[in-house]
Amino acid sequence: MKSLADQLAQYADYHRDSRNVISHMVGIPLIVVAVATLLSRPAIAIAPLLLSPAALAGIIAAIFYLRLDTRFGIAMTLLLALSIWVGQVLAAQSTVLWLASGLGMFIVGWVIQFIGHYYEGRKPAFMDDLMGLAIGPLFIVAELGFLLGLRHDLRRAVQEKAVGIRSGAGGLQV
Repeated sequence: MKSLADQLAQYADYHRDSRNVISHMVGIPLIVVAVATLLSRPAIAIAPLLLSPAALAGIIAAIFYLRLDTRFGIAMTLLLALSIWVGQVLAAQSTVLWLASGLGMFIVGWVIQFIGHYYEGRKPAFMDDLMGLAIGPLFIVAELGFLLGLRHDLRRAVQEKAVGIRSGAGGLQV
């Protein structure tokens, strides 16, 4: 498995334009909540929990993020739990509201993403590597952490690796 710095650097190589990064800070959370919403049916009540495809996907994703990095993994687990909770609340509504909210957020989130990539002038990362779909939410959490002044060592490592990726791909610099 690639390191956290390797994963983030590869993803960052597709996200250099600040408008694209900002669009991802809106679009990715919308998509994550939309997927949690759409996968929250059917659900089976077990004790105080609802077991659904969303919960199973969230557990698998949380394990992946925790194995990649403990600190960001904890943050991602909490955010996934929040997304699943919102998804369960929406899934408990009428079928029309559940589908309209889930599909609406999904479509709007992807439109925002593709607008960002228009500014970037480059296709989304997942088109070259499906792992980009899992790394996208983590990238947003890492970017927010970096903006808050956290994880300086990781930020430097990602920047150095991203420069290496871009330099190897044609001599462009960050």
